[in-house]
Amino acid sequence: MPSANDLRKGMAIKYNNDVVVVLEMQHRTPGNLRAFVQATIRSLRTGKSAVVRFSSTESIEPVNMTTRSLEYSYKDQTGYNFMDPETYDSITLNEEFVGEAAKYLTENLRVTLMEVEGKPAEIELPPKVKLKVVEAPPGIRGDTATNVTKPAKVETGFEVGVPIFIDAGDTIEVDTRTGKYLNRA
Repeated sequence: MPSANDLRKGMAIKYNNDVVVVLEMQHRTPGNLRAFVQATIRSLRTGKSAVVRFSSTESIEPVNMTTRSLEYSYKDQTGYNFMDPETYDSITLNEEFVGEAAKYLTENLRVTLMEVEGKPAEIELPPKVKLKVVEAPPGIRGDTATNVTKPAKVETGFEVGVPIFIDAGDTIEVDTRTGKYLNRA
């Protein structure tokens, strides 16, 4: 049986008679104390997150996860709607579940949905997405001494720091892990 040292981000385990997904984890060794693993977990039953500590030798029980590719379709009052491109089945995920990923969702964007025991556990975005700039203040001439950025609003509604040569109507690539501008697309 695996130990707490084998925990990884995205892994599903049984914890307190519930199935949880590991959102973050850190292995810690404080001073002269025993090592432990601190993990942020989210319950699939309640949807609530918690920070827990495991002894590094404590055994854990992993749960099988399945993944499937989905395409984002649209958002309505019930939530975010995705479609399975192979079976054409539709699935709706609520705003709380989608969370920060909503900033990058554009029509027909392919995402990976991880499921545990048939229930959605986590949504995984591609590492970078192309977004269209809808609002960007004009660059100030002569302001090129260093890497100067300006805030630009993209089609999904959030702001990204972009170089001064980016204007409204341009398409840019954004890193989904950091939310930072990568380059012009």
